[in-house]
Amino acid sequence: MEKDQVFLEALIKALVDHPESVKIARVVDEMGVLLTLDVHPEDMGKVIGRSGNTAKAIRTLLRVVGMKNNARVNLKISEPEGGKGYTKPSATKTVDEAMNDLKL
Repeated sequence: MEKDQVFLEALIKALVDHPESVKIARVVDEMGVLLTLDVHPEDMGKVIGRSGNTAKAIRTLLRVVGMKNNARVNLKISEPEGGKGYTKPSATKTVDEAMNDLKL
């Protein structure tokens, strides 16, 4: 395994509750290195973090590791089977319905 892959594996296994489910695929092409991360569905929140801050920090660290090794390293976090995916919140409520939800 390459240094970037070893670094990511150690970092993710330290974060999650199911380290045995961590899988990392590494692909090199003309754009650089792509690391694809698969984790247990229960650990997705820990890897992504609130507002994606943990994932952003991991990507920043991987870029630093890549710069040290003269490579551009990118991270893709795969959605697990049966994952919720991202759904944009809808703004279909009226003002009255929203006020009723607030119970003011």
